[in-house]
Amino acid sequence: MTSTPLALAEAPRTARVTPSVTPDADALLPALKALADPVRLRIVLHIAGTSTTVCACSMPQTFGVSQPTLSHHLKKLVDAGLVEREMRGRWAHFTVRPTGPAALRNFLNAISE
Repeated sequence: MTSTPLALAEAPRTARVTPSVTPDADALLPALKALADPVRLRIVLHIAGTSTTVCACSMPQTFGVSQPTLSHHLKKLVDAGLVEREMRGRWAHFTVRPTGPAALRNFLNAISE
């Protein structure tokens, strides 16, 4: 017998998670997909671990990836709403977007209670 994955809309709901606490699952998918990549997860942790913005100019060496690959990963994180980009001259500086991780944190807290 093989099991088939359920779509989020078909997933059984538990009594512990109330609709007032549960965010729209489709709204969380971009962030979850972005964080599923190990390099992107490391990038978010690196940016979150600094007290200031992080310049893209220093990140290729930090993560051992090429500049185009880093740009691709950062674009995915920005599009998912996890980080914010601020242009300073020709360099992009990144910070963690407070509302992005908060939605994930609220969701994880709701399902773990």
